[in-house]
Amino acid sequence: MADITLTAAVRSNLSTLQSTSKLISATQERLSTGMKVNSALDNPNSFFTASSLNNRASDLSNLQDDIGQGVSTLEAADKGITAISELVDAAKAKANQALQTDDASERATYEKQYNELRTQITDLAKDSGYKGKNLLGGTGNDLEVKFNEDGTSKLDISAVDYTDLENGDLKIGALTVSEKGSSASLTLTGATNGSTTLESLSQFEDTDTLQIDVDGKTSTFTIGSDTTVDDLTNFLKDNLAADVTYDGSTGISIEEGYENFSFTYTNNGGGGADGAGVADQSVADATAGTFQKDSDIEASLDELNKAASTLRAQASTFGTNLSVVENRQDFTTDLIKTLETGAGKLTLADMNKEGANLSALQTQQQLATSTLSLAAQSSQSVLQLIR
Repeated sequence: MADITLTAAVRSNLSTLQSTSKLISATQERLSTGMKVNSALDNPNSFFTASSLNNRASDLSNLQDDIGQGVSTLEAADKGITAISELVDAAKAKANQALQTDDASERATYEKQYNELRTQITDLAKDSGYKGKNLLGGTGNDLEVKFNEDGTSKLDISAVDYTDLENGDLKIGALTVSEKGSSASLTLTGATNGSTTLESLSQFEDTDTLQIDVDGKTSTFTIGSDTTVDDLTNFLKDNLAADVTYDGSTGISIEEGYENFSFTYTNNGGGGADGAGVADQSVADATAGTFQKDSDIEASLDELNKAASTLRAQASTFGTNLSVVENRQDFTTDLIKTLETGAGKLTLADMNKEGANLSALQTQQQLATSTLSLAAQSSQSVLQLIR
């Protein structure tokens, strides 16, 4: 078949119409996808640059989730320290209450309450974790928070051990609840009742002395001509943190005393006892780490004050760490937006502009079609001459 011959005008208008159709197709694609660069064929430089920016934004977005978990872990530890601090204050209150009383039974009660608070401190520390990571749980709980894709920018947060108050980072010794010690007795041969004078007994004479040592504090009882059994009993009650009773058959009994004490009998007036009337004269020492001595209570208060200082310092450390992580979290959020915005500038279409372009191209297409029709009509005029 012979080639079809077209006039120059027809060819020109046809070429314009084809070009306009391609532009309309490309513009419609931009409008439908919202992207001015849909593939590397559209603009290789913009496409690959935008892909790199979007990939980094995606990586940082994944890290953002881990950073958020780090924030929650720090918040859990901070709340744990706050609650533990309140328990330490409560333990200090119990120690101060014990210091205000000399009653051994009351002090033993405060010892139990103190130990209960101490147990709650360790339990609370064990419960301060988040998703298996406990910054108050000691070994194996250190936290690493990464801030960039390759992990070169990170924050290492060391865990502390508040679950072991004996050997951990928070020292609060347990108290041994005071157990009442062995009993002691003072035999008063011949006494019939509390009003019996001691001088009337063969064991004692006027000016004899009975010395009592209670935790290093010495008190002396001097027997006079009219000193009675009740006088001696009351003296013992006043000087011993124990139950002191008198029985006509057994004498004076000191039952299950809390304090360490001893009797020393001195025969000044010629009595015959020479100490023989005292049996089991030493009650067991109060166990170290109790509230039975003021010095022990003060030692516990010192320990609690140190614990409170430790908690405040650690709270400050975790607070600083939390501020850093939250700051990096906010920064990462802003950086992700910047990266996505930058990628969008390279690839996103201006919908208003593309809409205007489409309208102009459609008008141009209509004009090209009309012009092509006119050019074709010019060729047809030759046929009119032939006719």
